[in-house]
Amino acid sequence: MQAGAIETRAFEVEHVDGAVQLSQQAGWPHRIEDWQVAQHLSQGVVAVDDTGKVVGTALMTPYGKDYATINMVIVDASLRGHGLGRRLMDEAVILGGERALRLIATADGLPLYEKIGFRETGQVFQHQGAVGQVSAPAETEAATAADLLAIRTMDRDAFGADRSSLMTKLAEIGEFAVIRRDSRIWGFGCIRTFGRGQVVGPIVATTLEDAKALVAHFMSSRTGAFLRVDTSNADLASWLSEHSLAHVGGGVAMARPAAARPRTSTFTTFALANQAFG
Repeated sequence: MQAGAIETRAFEVEHVDGAVQLSQQAGWPHRIEDWQVAQHLSQGVVAVDDTGKVVGTALMTPYGKDYATINMVIVDASLRGHGLGRRLMDEAVILGGERALRLIATADGLPLYEKIGFRETGQVFQHQGAVGQVSAPAETEAATAADLLAIRTMDRDAFGADRSSLMTKLAEIGEFAVIRRDSRIWGFGCIRTFGRGQVVGPIVATTLEDAKALVAHFMSSRTGAFLRVDTSNADLASWLSEHSLAHVGGGVAMARPAAARPRTSTFTTFALANQAFG
């Protein structure tokens, strides 16, 4: 079947089951719960064939009026190379409106994204595996509900956009840890169930050592469990390799030119969890 015979429509809750099957075909680890989180936070477009089968997806996750990410871009293997990926991307970009856009590209998707105005801004290193023995750091502690406002503020400063909706959802389905000094939060991290096990991210801290401590906080209580961490920081990536989480690939961070926005604080994003969904 040619891509021209495919209908596209708004991505709704009833498309989640088909999206799970599509992502499994692509070798992605997403569970139905992972797709449900993405659908809850996003607007999107789905491609269906004449039988109603989901054969393509693309989501746009808005963070306020100025910023969004494009994610979950998948095309059925039998329809690749026929323009469906471009069609889905065009519709996802339209959903983004005037917002600055970012995404994480695979090697296969890179040429398409470059054609529609995205440019490389960095690399993302994916690490995963069974957690080895890691000592619990002394400087971290579990976050409380009262810490969520500070976490939202810190995340906004680090990313240059208000992701309160995402932080609230992560607090609902995951766990946060913080570094607290002089009654002030100096860094935070999150862990949640995802895919084959759990994923750590985001991690926001002022220093690499604090970022390591936040990852170690979660690793120290999960010896033998499957854990994934995506990071754009090469030094943290090396540390992860040294602590049982192998480098298994990654992607290219990309943005439309308008997405280059100055950060407003010294906080740095160390672990992305691939824009929270990937």
